[in-house]
Amino acid sequence: MDVTSSSNQSQVNDQCEHIDESGHLFFALAYSLVSVVGLVFNSFTLKVYFCSAQQQVSNIMMVYLKNLAASDFLLCLCLPFYIADYVSSSVTLRLVHCTFASCVFYVNMYASILFMGYIAADRYVKIIHPLRTHILRTVKAARIISMVTWVFLLAVVTSYITLWFLTKPEWTFVPDKCDRWQSPQVMLLYKIIHICSTATFLFILVCMIFFYYSVSRVALLAQQRRPQSSSSKRNVKSRRKLLVLVSVFCVCFVPYHLTLIPYALLKRYCSLRLMLHYLFEGTMLLSVLNVCLDPVIYFFSCKAFRTNLNLKQMFSRNKQTPSTETRRNEGQLSIIHTN
Repeated sequence: MDVTSSSNQSQVNDQCEHIDESGHLFFALAYSLVSVVGLVFNSFTLKVYFCSAQQQVSNIMMVYLKNLAASDFLLCLCLPFYIADYVSSSVTLRLVHCTFASCVFYVNMYASILFMGYIAADRYVKIIHPLRTHILRTVKAARIISMVTWVFLLAVVTSYITLWFLTKPEWTFVPDKCDRWQSPQVMLLYKIIHICSTATFLFILVCMIFFYYSVSRVALLAQQRRPQSSSSKRNVKSRRKLLVLVSVFCVCFVPYHLTLIPYALLKRYCSLRLMLHYLFEGTMLLSVLNVCLDPVIYFFSCKAFRTNLNLKQMFSRNKQTPSTETRRNEGQLSIIHTN
């Protein structure tokens, strides 16, 4: 009797764990498009930051922007593993996805979140406390902070992967979800990491909203007092740059983290599992979209990026070309009339 009930419960759990794969083709195509666009944009960005003449001119903002671009580029490189996992049932690809690709994904997601927070904090201090000198507002400090950030994230991921391989359960079939491949010890570490990551995200989100509010208030007061002054115009520009940063941050990362709460609490209910699955997958895709939206931050925050993009020169060429052809045609007509 116990064996029968246990078998029935196992069958119910298997049915509950089954994931509808009808939307996998859509996610594979969406990730492919994001991967190609993000790789093109971020390759150009890295070329601007590391290979252009302006790369010798370094400041705090440039240090954080370089690390943000590197994070996006690495994320683009791991997306093919996500795409392959959607379209293939290979045990090897699923193993690579669950250990390497997903870890790289989360490392670069939270690296992007942290570096966006650093950029917002630097912009805030620069506007609110422009005359205050601080040891953290130096290029050397920015490089040390960036290095410590990467070392910490890689240490966490290395610990997770090591524990995963040391305690990996043996399966005779390919699990449809990565968490079914995890031992109880890995699940515990996974939950701890996610709780700490979510707390870090919420802290940075609150800080960024506070930074934008403070900068907006200073810019508004400066406009009311001296609307034509250089400091007032500079504050307005800083406010616009911070608005772009906060907007990209909220669009990409807030939906994903809001979904984590109902997904963790309600995924055991079979009736809600399919809806939660696609909600989670959709918000994860939205978080990956930051590799395509971050170049907007680079455009507004980095003069070297705008200079190498040469939008004004492109538009001026487009405007000059018709006028040149018009003058040429007018010259030919005048020759014909003269003859």
